[in-house]
This record gives sequence, structure tokens and C-alpha cells, in this order.
Amino acid sequence: MKMAKSLFLSSAAGLIAMGGAQAADLPVKAKAIEYVKICSLYGAGFYYIPGTDTCIKLGGYLRATTIFGSNGVWGAATSGVAGAHNRLSNYYTTQSRADLGIDTRTATEYGVLRTYAELAFTWTAGGYGGAGTTAINGSTAYNGINPAGSSSGSISGGSLTVYYAFMQFAGFTIGRAQSQFSSPWTNYPGNGFDGLPGGGGWEAVNQFAYTADFGQGITASFSAEDQVSHSTTNIWNVTGATAAGLATGTYGAGDIGGSRSPDLVAMLRVDQAWGLFQASAAAHDNHTGYYGADETTGHPGDKWGWAGQLALSIKNIPTGPGDTINVQGVYTNGATAYNFQQYAPWTFAMYSGTGLAGAYQSVGIAGLSDSVFVAGAGQQLTTSYGFNGAYTHNWNPYWNSSIFGGLGAVRYNSTAKGYLCGAFVATLALSSGAAGCNPDFNYAVVGVATRWNPVKNLTLSTELVYAMLDQKYASGSTVTLPVQSGIAKPGGVYELKDQQSLQLMLRAHRNW
Repeated sequence: MKMAKSLFLSSAAGLIAMGGAQAADLPVKAKAIEYVKICSLYGAGFYYIPGTDTCIKLGGYLRATTIFGSNGVWGAATSGVAGAHNRLSNYYTTQSRADLGIDTRTATEYGVLRTYAELAFTWTAGGYGGAGTTAINGSTAYNGINPAGSSSGSISGGSLTVYYAFMQFAGFTIGRAQSQFSSPWTNYPGNGFDGLPGGGGWEAVNQFAYTADFGQGITASFSAEDQVSHSTTNIWNVTGATAAGLATGTYGAGDIGGSRSPDLVAMLRVDQAWGLFQASAAAHDNHTGYYGADETTGHPGDKWGWAGQLALSIKNIPTGPGDTINVQGVYTNGATAYNFQQYAPWTFAMYSGTGLAGAYQSVGIAGLSDSVFVAGAGQQLTTSYGFNGAYTHNWNPYWNSSIFGGLGAVRYNSTAKGYLCGAFVATLALSSGAAGCNPDFNYAVVGVATRWNPVKNLTLSTELVYAMLDQKYASGSTVTLPVQSGIAKPGGVYELKDQQSLQLMLRAHRNW
């Protein structure tokens, strides 16, 4: 009996084990595959992120550019080795860029929550700087030059730039976005040259903004925007002016203090089928450092500057379908960056030949600022005004051309001129003396562009640009400049004279 019981229990255990093994070997039902679904709520190109109610769109472009006649992409030869117009200046400069945009949208009870980021990977060939240098590397002769802070560090290097990084929710915009001051086309009325003066630019800025939508295409925005590296040009302590600095259009020691207040911006826009009208205003606090080397030397008081801009776009004009005219005008006092935007030049030192006896060459020297001062005195705000515009014509669905241009004027008041001319006459030995000294200037750019779209999202373009510096020093005046080894210019007498430069751009651009 005992043996029978043991045999029964052993058999039962065996059966249970076999049953468990068979159950484990049965096929398990696979989880359903969650396919990416098209999101039609926000236009073409959006897809639902699997497992969420958030839609995402990826986009960007790849671009290859060659510039003839400048060391920058895409700017005029107005200073440095480019403005020297000698053997150190580039005959051509090349650049390649890959851009990635990430756009997400989520519907909420408060409206759409949007995030947007755009990153650019850029490599620019740059050029060689300095007389007599032979090394080709990032620390000696080689200088990479890129817009948007994307400077190449070495010949094999490149850079990553954050163009935009912001969120929008319930009317608020928070993060790095285009200034509310700027028009939609910013400094590209003809979708061309970076360096046009005459209005706010595209360079994004950290901000906290609110936009109210009144319907019928009417909106108003109010924002607090970071002025650091975006909305401040130069604040010069003229007491610290040097011959080396004056020779490059730097009319004093840079003396910008720490941040105190963001720029305060207001904008009203009417955007309808016929076109667009926009009025913008900005308040800008000019806050300096100290008169001397330490805080015991004292400092000037803060002074608020301001800028105002009007912009107009007219669409579908009678010359052809899709043709447009974009124009804008601006006036500033103590806020010059709203006229000479971040890709326009802020100092000028342009060289060319001369017919004046005794002069080695001619030079055009100019500089712009938000304010100037001397030790023991208050700030003198700088006034500027300008405009830019373009007409774009579509020849057919594959070809279009634009004519564009811009003008920026800088005017110093009589007190500021006294400060600047005192330094200019004494340090650079201006031949015409104080009577012939006038640091005011005009800077103008005109250009033409033609673009071909052989297939969708591929554009082959060419642009020709002529830039002009109209300096106001007395005709026939000379200055005595120090040796400038970085651009191979000898010390000696130079004629002060208006200057020009000519640039040509060739570009291939593929959106995706």
C-alpha cells in the first residue's frame, strides 16, 4: 500500500510538471503595434507622437554658400581684413549649414501649447588674419567668421547654434524667439542680404511676451526682452580712446555695465489679405560701468533710450501673382541696435586708393553707439534713423527676382561731437582740426537677387550687393594712423574718404 501511494504521488507530480511546461510553451498574444498617425489639426507635416496627444513636425534645410569679395557670410567688407582690401582679404569665403527645426503642438483647455526649437550646425571657411603668419590653425592665422554666434573654432571644426527655443501658451511666448519689435520679414525685405540697416533684425532674443488677438488679423504684443548681446551696440567712455581703437572706428573704451532692466517692447499689427501694417516701439536702458578702473571713480547715471518703427507689406500687386513690396522705417535715440540690427556693421574701417599727395591710402572710419561719455560727465545718447525695403517679382512659378536696399544714418549731438572730436584730433592728428571733425555718417546698401526653383524645395540663387560708407569728415582731411599689423597697414598719413565694397553670393538651398 505504501509502495502504491508513493508511485501515485510521483506520477501526479510528473503530470503537473509536464502540464506546466506545456502551458509555458503556448504562444503569447503580441501587443498591438502603434503606428504613427497623421495629425491634421495643425497643417501638413505633423504626426502624433505615439502614445500621446502631442503632434510633432520635423523640418529644416541644408545650405551651401559662396561669397565673393568678403570674409563674412553674408556681410559687406566693412572692417578688419575684409575692409583692408589687400592680400589678407578673402576673394571668396564658403559656408555649409544643416538646420533642424522641431515643432510640437498639444491641444489643451487653454488653447494650443506649442514648443519650437531650431538648431543650426555651421561650418565657415573663414580666412587668414595677421601679416606674415604661416600657421594654419585656430590659434594663430586662421579666423572663422559666422553669423549668429556660430564661429568656427578651427579648420576642421564647426559649431552648433540655437536659433530659436521657445514655448507658446494661452497668448504667452516664453524663451528665445524673434523680437516683437521686428517686422515679419525682419532685415530681409527681399529675402536676401543679412547686413541691411534700417530696422529690427531676425536674431532671436530671450523674452517674456503676451500677444492679444482681437480678430480680423489685428494683434498686439507686449514683451520684456533681454538686452544683453541683442539690443545694446556700444557705450563708449571716450576718456579711454586710443589710437588703435580710433583707427578701427572704436571711439572709446567699451563701458557697458551689468543688466538692470530688459527692453520693454510694444507692437500693434494688422495682417490681412492685402498685406500687413505694423507699428513697434521699444524702451532701452543704457547702464554703464565706471569712469575708471574701480568703483571709487564713480559712474554716469542711467539714461533710457527708445526706438520706433513702422512697417508695411503690400501683397499681390498688379505686376504679377505673388509679387510683394516690403518697406520699414525706424528712428532711435539711445537704442541704435533697432536700426543697425545685429548683422549690420557697428564699426567701420574701409580702405582704398588715394590721389592725395603725401597720403599712403584712403580710409573710411566710422562707429555707432547707444551713448558716449567722458569721465565725470553724464551719458550723451546717440540718434539714428533709417529704412529698408524690397520689391519681389515672380517671373513664373520657377523664377523670381528682388531689388532691395537699406539706409542707416548716425547722428551725434554737439556735446558728444566735442568728446569724440577731442579724441580724434588729438590722437589721430586730424589735419582739418576740430572744424573739420564730424563723426556722423550714413551707411547704405543696395542689391539685386535672382532665384531659381527647378524642383520643389530646392532653390539656387545669386545676389549682388553694393555697400557705401558716407563719412562726414571734411573733404581732403587726413589722419595719422598707427601700425596695424593685424591687417598689414603701415603707420602713416591716410586720406579720410567715402568708401564702397561689392559682394556676390552664390547659394544652393534645400528645404525638407
